[in-house]
Parts: sequence; C-alpha cells; structure tokens
Amino acid sequence: MRIGQKIKRLRVQHGLTQQELADRTELSKGYISQLESEMTSPSIATLVDILECLGTNLKDFFNEESQERIVFPRADAFVKTNDSLAHTIEWLVPNAQKNSMEPILITLEPGGKSEEDNPHEGEEFGYVLAGSIYICMGAERTRARKGDAFYFSPTMTHTIVNAGKTPASVLWVSCPPSF
Repeated sequence: MRIGQKIKRLRVQHGLTQQELADRTELSKGYISQLESEMTSPSIATLVDILECLGTNLKDFFNEESQERIVFPRADAFVKTNDSLAHTIEWLVPNAQKNSMEPILITLEPGGKSEEDNPHEGEEFGYVLAGSIYICMGAERTRARKGDAFYFSPTMTHTIVNAGKTPASVLWVSCPPSF
C-alpha cells in the first residue's frame, strides 16, 4: 500500500489543498507534500491526526477494498423467463441490488409485458433495442420504437408491453434497484 498516494486521494476527495490539510493537522505544507510523494512516512500518531481530518480512521484506511468490477461478461447475467407474461429478463450486473441502479435487458415476445410495478421512489430509464413497446403509466400509454429512449419518475403503477408482432428488447435501468 502506498500511504502517501492514498492520503492524497482522500485529501482531493474532500476538496482540500495541501495547505488546508497542513493547517488542520498543524503540520507543514512541505511535510504533506513529501508524505504524498512517498518521500517520508508518518508516525502512527501523525497518521491518526491526518486521517481524523480526512474523515476516516486507521481501520478503514488500511482496509483494502476489493477491486471494483467494471466489466460483466454476458455469461455472468442471471436470466429468468416468465412464460405467463411472455418475457425474459437478464440481470446484466450480478448483485446490482446493492448498487444505486440496476440495469436489465428485457425481451418481450409478441403480446408480452413486464410485471406491473407499483409507484416507488427513484427514476426509470429505458432504451428500445428492437421492436416497439408501450410504456403504460396508470391508464396512459406511450409508444416507443427501436432507437427511442424513455425516462420517468415512477409515481404511478407502470409496465411495458410489446406493441408489435415481433419480439421487443429493452435495456431498462431502475434507480434505485427495483427489478
């Protein structure tokens, strides 16, 4: 672990200059600079003071977070088919429920529809990849075709329905997760 680089990253995240961090910790700007460039190492007491000013502690600072995944191969997707509603959902990011948003790929067979979703906080976004759909919000229906995007606040019961005679595919993102 490179302590100086991690301190610098925290300092920048908090919007502090080296001088501001130095003032808060009663250290010199030169010392903070040397620390961040790995030219010196802090004592435990000094590190505790610095971390306190940066809103963290020794335990959290040295807790190595697991590397955040960026790419999720198609083989990682979880697929569920609902024959009665004539749709298939692919959860594109495993365990997305713990994230701020949850992307799915939903394929609606002719006559298919998504499950009805009750009003909830957050936002919904979709992009029609193939076919055409109706976005149903309460009693209102809006059509979207291949290449169209949709966005709404889910303040009423909502669903999407295949509006054509061929399968429709939609990339749908819910924030916070609700699928």
